[in-house]
Amino acid sequence: MSALENKIEAKNRSIVEVLESKKYTVDYYQREYSWQQKHIEQLVTDLATAFLNEYQPQHERHEVENYNSYYLGPFVLSEKGGKRSIIDGQQRLTSLTLILVFLNNLQKELAVDEAIEGMIFSEKFGKKSFNIDVAERTQCLQSLFEVGEYTPPDDADASTVNMVARYADITEAFPKEVDATVLPFFIDRFKERVVLVEILAYSDDNAYTI
Repeated sequence: MSALENKIEAKNRSIVEVLESKKYTVDYYQREYSWQQKHIEQLVTDLATAFLNEYQPQHERHEVENYNSYYLGPFVLSEKGGKRSIIDGQQRLTSLTLILVFLNNLQKELAVDEAIEGMIFSEKFGKKSFNIDVAERTQCLQSLFEVGEYTPPDDADASTVNMVARYADITEAFPKEVDATVLPFFIDRFKERVVLVEILAYSDDNAYTI
């Protein structure tokens, strides 16, 4: 194994650093999305409570930079040939993507215009694709992104069915007090102050060992 293949890096990353204009594949054996209602509701509630405990109506947008960080723990990547594959943490990154899709739909409803689409999908050579690139989820995510709902076909895999249900849970759990005035502050905090630990290995063997 070469020196590069033995290399392992660990860095704190905000959500915008993890997802903005990035592309990830997911190993076939890691693709299942199995979060249940209690998991996504707990995440949304924790994020909202932490934000609302700090937000004050008199705050200016720049003051969000001083809000406490919210740590979501580590995720593990393997990089080969310039492509990054999620080895561990796919459940959380998928959940964060669903929250971003919800926030994007909510801001359209509230006539807010914050730049978050680049954390959901990106475009290369005129082709748009979701940043967490799993082919069997594309139709579901596209529909949730465009109209905020999706009816899985009878032969849909369990992950797709779960994603639709968890999106509905996010919609129910998100606090109503985050209105058009407050939402830009929440989005800033979500993008910049919610932090994960990115662990990057340059071989699958090292990534799976981690």
